[in-house]
Amino acid sequence: MAWHFGRKKMNMPDGLWMRCDECGKTIYKKDVEDSLRVCPECGFHLSIDSAQRIDMTLDPATFQELFADLAPQDPLNFSDREGYKDRLKRYSEMTGLKDAIVTGTGNIEGWKVAFGVLDTRFMMGSLGSVMGEKICRLAELAIRERIPLILVCGSGGARMQEGVVALMQMVKTSEAFAACQDTGVATITILTDPTTGGTTASFATEADVIIAEPGALIGFTGPRVIEETIKQKLPKGFQRSEFMLEHGLVDMVVPRSEMRKILAELIEYLQAEGAPPRAARPEGEESAKPAGELIGPQTEGQRGEVEQQ
Repeated sequence: MAWHFGRKKMNMPDGLWMRCDECGKTIYKKDVEDSLRVCPECGFHLSIDSAQRIDMTLDPATFQELFADLAPQDPLNFSDREGYKDRLKRYSEMTGLKDAIVTGTGNIEGWKVAFGVLDTRFMMGSLGSVMGEKICRLAELAIRERIPLILVCGSGGARMQEGVVALMQMVKTSEAFAACQDTGVATITILTDPTTGGTTASFATEADVIIAEPGALIGFTGPRVIEETIKQKLPKGFQRSEFMLEHGLVDMVVPRSEMRKILAELIEYLQAEGAPPRAARPEGEESAKPAGELIGPQTEGQRGEVEQQ
């Protein structure tokens, strides 16, 4: 027997609610956007695109994009479920990008930086020939202008459709980072969820300072594959930012609301000899204000949180 109570279904406008990828709870979308796309229920840092990352990290109207004309080729004439050329075209139309990284210069609290952002919307931020070339060119610019090189990393690894050409970018980008460090130019990477595969095994973990967002998955191979290989249950929180901090892979875990402030402090401390002076910020513009605590190795609460995961 079916019961009918006569209640009319409310018409709910589309796009008001979303589901958190981590805790699975339904959350009010505006609350998420107001908190820099951090879940208000569990604090998980949801993915953001390159444009959003640039807006929330750099000083307003200071970003100048570079090397935007570079686009990947199809050296292997690769095809699986879809031809590589067709896949590139589809992702380009979907994202408005030519590849999975956006590079340029901008200011952070008045300090000029060479800035790059991997965008996971484009083939999961995979490392290929164009990404490697853009990172190298950005590193060369950083060395010439004596400004820090900062990369925001989020990637599924090397791009299999380019085969060994993609794998060669691991060496190429590692050399670019080494060149910066040899000339006294600071390198900083920010690891977001997820940072895996060849990206983790190269430039993402070779910076002078390695920062991670809270809860980000960081590693080479995923935990499921590792468990199947070693036939053992992995520790709780394995490969998450806090676990990596405890075991020395990252230097600090910084919430998104604190990132500009922490980056500005690091840049000021790590300025290379001959670096350009700090630019004056527009009148009325305030420095980024902290909205939480920096998570460091000495934080007891953070250690307890890892153990509970």
